[in-house]
Amino acid sequence: MLHELLLALLGYTGDLIIDEREHQTSIGIRLSADAPISEEPTFKLAPDISFIEPSERYLIEKIITLGFYYRELDRFATNSRNLSWIRSANVSPLERAAELSKGKAGNPSVYRRAIANGIVEILSVYRSAVLHIEQRLLSDTMPILATVTQGLNKFFVLLPPLYELLLEIERDDICGGQLLNLLHKRCHCGVPELQACIQRLLWHGHQVMYNQLASWMVYGILQDQHGEFFIRRQEDRDVEHGASHSDISEKLVRLSTDDTSLTDWHLGFHIFLDMLPEHIHMRVAESILFAGKAVRVLRNPSAAFRFQDQQLTRGSQKVQGFTGRFLFQKEPFQDMKLIGEELLPQSEADKIEAMLQDLKESSEFHKRSFECAVDSIRAIAASHLWQLVVVRADLNGHLKALKDYFLLAKGDFFQCFLEESRQLMRLPPRQSTAEADLMVPFQLAAIKTIGEEDKYFSRVSLRMPSFGITVKSSQVDIPKAKAYMDGKSGTAPSNAASEISLNGWDGIALEYSVDWPLHLFFTQEVLSKYCRVFQYLLRLKRTQMELEKSWASVMHQDHTDFAQHRNDRLNYSITQQRRQRFRPMWRVREHMAFLIRNLQFYIQVDVIESQWNVLQAHIQDSRDFTELVGFHQEYLSALISQSFLDIGSVSRILDSIMKLCLQFCWNLENQESSANTSELEHITEEFNKKSNSLYTILRSSRLAGSQRAPFLRRFLLRLNFNSFFEAIARGVLNVVRPRPAVTVLNQQ
Repeated sequence: MLHELLLALLGYTGDLIIDEREHQTSIGIRLSADAPISEEPTFKLAPDISFIEPSERYLIEKIITLGFYYRELDRFATNSRNLSWIRSANVSPLERAAELSKGKAGNPSVYRRAIANGIVEILSVYRSAVLHIEQRLLSDTMPILATVTQGLNKFFVLLPPLYELLLEIERDDICGGQLLNLLHKRCHCGVPELQACIQRLLWHGHQVMYNQLASWMVYGILQDQHGEFFIRRQEDRDVEHGASHSDISEKLVRLSTDDTSLTDWHLGFHIFLDMLPEHIHMRVAESILFAGKAVRVLRNPSAAFRFQDQQLTRGSQKVQGFTGRFLFQKEPFQDMKLIGEELLPQSEADKIEAMLQDLKESSEFHKRSFECAVDSIRAIAASHLWQLVVVRADLNGHLKALKDYFLLAKGDFFQCFLEESRQLMRLPPRQSTAEADLMVPFQLAAIKTIGEEDKYFSRVSLRMPSFGITVKSSQVDIPKAKAYMDGKSGTAPSNAASEISLNGWDGIALEYSVDWPLHLFFTQEVLSKYCRVFQYLLRLKRTQMELEKSWASVMHQDHTDFAQHRNDRLNYSITQQRRQRFRPMWRVREHMAFLIRNLQFYIQVDVIESQWNVLQAHIQDSRDFTELVGFHQEYLSALISQSFLDIGSVSRILDSIMKLCLQFCWNLENQESSANTSELEHITEEFNKKSNSLYTILRSSRLAGSQRAPFLRRFLLRLNFNSFFEAIARGVLNVVRPRPAVTVLNQQ
């Protein structure tokens, strides 16, 4: 009977001790290995045994529950360690599909297999204890049941909690990071023996995680066949959220199809929160994600970068002849590994692997040590990525080029471009040829102002959107619109015209060609911000130039008329009257130019130059790629916020002011009819309202008193250096003056 009991303790039932599930199905047939885990112990003493006392029956049934727990734990370990799901070379795909459909393979899990290895270790200790009990029973002259109880006493606090753990794993189908979460929570218990066992299981689970981390952060390879790691490919998340394959392909087409490392950087990987262990902070997970992506970039340079690097290292050597060309086709494959190792030296990769190996060999998971190691690895990856982007890819040179062309630092080039295209921009843009029409003055300006030493100009291209163009850009349109309004009494055309804040040529944009690996830094979002600031600055410069040109044109015409009619008294008096009539308009033009000049000076000097100096200081001090990305984002955000492009009310007023200035210039040059005078008076009145509204908003405590625009007070001081602006603002905004006052003056 004692041997029957010992066999039952190892999961083998018989006539004395039976398994109720086996007897319920069919007597004599052992339980299948794929049968689900029972939620209650099913090992019982046979009901027909009558020679055992009730106290002994109770004790035996208590002991044999350990055998039930052992068998279920052993079945779980056997199923989890089963490698039959690995496809054999001799198994056809159809047979593999048939096996999966029958449910033989189940859902394989590397983490469950690791936990199963830990369970096998615990069960081996249990089997040794049973063997030791057998030896004691054989050596005793009077074997008693108490020997069994005394030898297995400690397992009553180990096997039942482990069995409950397996029940939860099987019931909820837990795997991956969720399994680590469960084990980490179960570690916090008051039983030292149980805590040591679960910590050992957690150690086995962490071994898998460390292997995946080593593959990811040393080689940039994602080893996760079953979706258990907390780093996942982006396509998996898109499929989970129901995104179509066309949407995914559109995302990938946005970047260069040749540079897979760039696609991986922007769209390739993400943190899967469901598999992120709770004892790993989100910040640490982001560092792991960044380090792996950086290593992928460093180990997989683009073909163009490899070719450029080879050209620099070879110097003046040239490949000639058929043999040379043949060798040249083979060398990139040989040099790719060398260049990758140069970008990430093997010594640095060994250092990363050694850090992870130290964590792997530790008997317990120490959160502080883990975070310190991840931060160190991230710093190594960020430093080498910084070396690649800033030093080898000449980041500062490209930043200077973007400042020159997108932020109008090359003022002579854009002054020349606007002068060459001035007559063209007086006419409405044609959707089909607008971009080609602009290329002529663009190239002329480049020939006149851009030297051959500027190697970045070839990356800049002019673009003119062919959609959404509002045709309202010439002085010819103004009389037509007025005649239309006079001919029809409706107010809709005037309302529509007042809502338009941009004319057709305001859609001019620049594009900048960026090579690998600068796509990591200059994303499409960054370049779109640059383009937004460029369009604003170009309109501002165009407005300033039109105000200057209109003054020169009017003065030239006035001097010509004066020279022609100074001896003719009749015509001379008419010229004098016209000069007197338009003299207030010249004063208004000066007010417009004063505002536009100061606004342009504020943006170019107080905003752009000051922020550029701050960015340069950060670039000099930093050796971390992610820090540089953050500094550059702050730089762009400061440009947009301090230029008021993110404040809808201010940007709309500025748009209206620039539109009014252009309309005023075109009307001022067309002085033949008296109708223009009333139109100019209307523009003047609107300009006064808009400019004073702008001044009132900018001098409010919300803007001038905040750190949003630290140099705004200087701009306001230049505008209101003699309190003129403030006095006009109070008069226009606080005092309602009726327009018939002009009639009263005429009567006087």
